[in-house]
Amino acid sequence: MINPTFVFMNSKIKIGVLGAGHLGKIHLRLLKESARYDLVGFYDTQPQQAARIAREFGYRSFNDINSLLESVDVVDIVTPTVTHYELAKSALERGKHVFLEKPITTTVEEAKDLVELAKKKNLQGMVGQVERFNPAFMAARPHIKHPMFIESHRLAEFNPRGTDVSVVLDLMIHDIDAVLSVVSSKVVDVQASGVSVISDTPDIANARLRFENGCVANLTASRISMKTLRKSRFFQRDAYVSVDFFEKKVEVVRMQNAPESPEDFAMVLENAEGIKKQIFFDNPNVSEGNAIQLELENFADAIQNNKKPAVTLQAGTSALEVAYQILNCF
Repeated sequence: MINPTFVFMNSKIKIGVLGAGHLGKIHLRLLKESARYDLVGFYDTQPQQAARIAREFGYRSFNDINSLLESVDVVDIVTPTVTHYELAKSALERGKHVFLEKPITTTVEEAKDLVELAKKKNLQGMVGQVERFNPAFMAARPHIKHPMFIESHRLAEFNPRGTDVSVVLDLMIHDIDAVLSVVSSKVVDVQASGVSVISDTPDIANARLRFENGCVANLTASRISMKTLRKSRFFQRDAYVSVDFFEKKVEVVRMQNAPESPEDFAMVLENAEGIKKQIFFDNPNVSEGNAIQLELENFADAIQNNKKPAVTLQAGTSALEVAYQILNCF
């Protein structure tokens, strides 16, 4: 059987977008600018909004989903989470690669079904866990090795957009995915609490994840904060890595055996056994880059070169499983 990815090797990938809301419009613009994709058009459930966007930006608006699916090789699903499963399933059954915004689906069972369907159809699937492509996290990633304690805070001001799901699925899932991507071990215990303040689902949540290898991750998320904060800290043997996702900054603090004659202003610590350690500070260079554009380009690369995307459907499913373990604690 001919591998369907071969047809993309020397040509642009025909892609269509489902959903033209706030995030959908960003995807449309970036896909239009991409050298890897041929943006065929989009579909949105609100005809008036679709007509306005088509008129204002020149994108082709499809009157129904089936017509769009017949015209593309890949579908980019940027719709409310409750619609993800049916849309992705329909696309995969028609032989289309799928990009899904996070969270992958509403339930773990739906996510697992998509994983199996994509495998059966020999198709690529990717989940839009955009913080994986945050320039700060990408700069920090080579320095994060075997973390044993992780602390993350993701605070945001209230925005009605996204309240169709709890703060765990709306915000914390970014940090769940990031943690799972750097801890090569199984989650063995979850403790959590959450509070609903303005929504029907929790708006503030804290979770403590314990992994089989002894690593512990403490995650806090709020969507009713007075300020915006997106910061994670990774503690590992002889090193500490701080990632500011919002300010796009990285700090790496390392402790190494101190030389016999350290410099005058060197920071040296000595323990009770007389072992001396010197503290070294490093601020890795954070490259410029649009995280959404980077993840879409990563998916194009996966399709064209028949390799795994950075955030597979299975990775999206794993993050969702942990998210529901947290939600089940409330």
